[in-house]
Amino acid sequence: MTSAEPLANPELHDVPTAAGGAEPRVELPLPPSRRVGEGIDWARIWPFLVLQASCLLVFVVGWSPVAVITCVALYLVRMFGITAFYHRYFSHRTFRVGRGMQFVGALLGAAATQRGPLWWAAHHRQHHRHSDTPQDAHSPIAHGFWWAHIGWIACRRNYATDLDQVRDLARFPELRWLDRNDLVVPFALLGGLLLFGWGLETWAPSLGTDALQMGVWGFSVSTTLLFHATASINSLAHLIGKRVWPTKDKSRNSMALALLTLGEGWHNNHHWCPGTARQGFRWWEIDLSYYALVALSWVGLVHDLRPIPARARDEARRIRG
Repeated sequence: MTSAEPLANPELHDVPTAAGGAEPRVELPLPPSRRVGEGIDWARIWPFLVLQASCLLVFVVGWSPVAVITCVALYLVRMFGITAFYHRYFSHRTFRVGRGMQFVGALLGAAATQRGPLWWAAHHRQHHRHSDTPQDAHSPIAHGFWWAHIGWIACRRNYATDLDQVRDLARFPELRWLDRNDLVVPFALLGGLLLFGWGLETWAPSLGTDALQMGVWGFSVSTTLLFHATASINSLAHLIGKRVWPTKDKSRNSMALALLTLGEGWHNNHHWCPGTARQGFRWWEIDLSYYALVALSWVGLVHDLRPIPARARDEARRIRG
């Protein structure tokens, strides 16, 4: 299977261009991502609020070991879909995969209920080009904590996918379809969980698991935790933690956030050198997503994991010196 994306080597502070290469971070004279007085489109966000509220059903359906294990497993698998594929692959192209594996990664990310791969990557590329400026849609520095954490996704201005930002990805019709129909995978997952729970209730009643329990724990609780952990990188990772590198933004490193997000909490590292597949630069900076990608490379499912560029290593030695 041929690689889905031939790319040039990354450089310090570089982000992918619309054509899939790399360009220096520049500030363009764009209008702010949020106008004064612009708020949340409540008519659009109500399904998301219902999802959050449905977590309270745990007090009605109870719990079982199977339901809780399913919740944790789906959190980890879908978080990997976001961190490894939506972020490190689709947004930054830090490794190579075949077209089939590219679609599998897109499905994993879509299952997280954080919209489609093109929408996610387009916003993230814009974030890197204008991080912590008014043009950054989810900057807590420019727009406040709650807007960066959750408000920006419910703003009408941010609904559309800017295909000019992701022309390298938009050439794949399966990704375009998934982006237009981003709720298909989450609903299929929910249906599968309900069916699985019904099957356990019918054929293995001793496990104490039923359809509603699997739906609440496996989908509602897991998806809600997944969203807020991911959103914490937009909000908290620019407010708390340690600034190791002198980036132009306020990104920070946090071990706690790194553990919750499988490595994304090394956010200052990432903004210092976004072109590498590894975000935990030092041995003690745990980066579970990178370890999983290395394991996938051993079996040939991913290729050419981009290391920290020599330019970044030289600059790091200069700063530490």
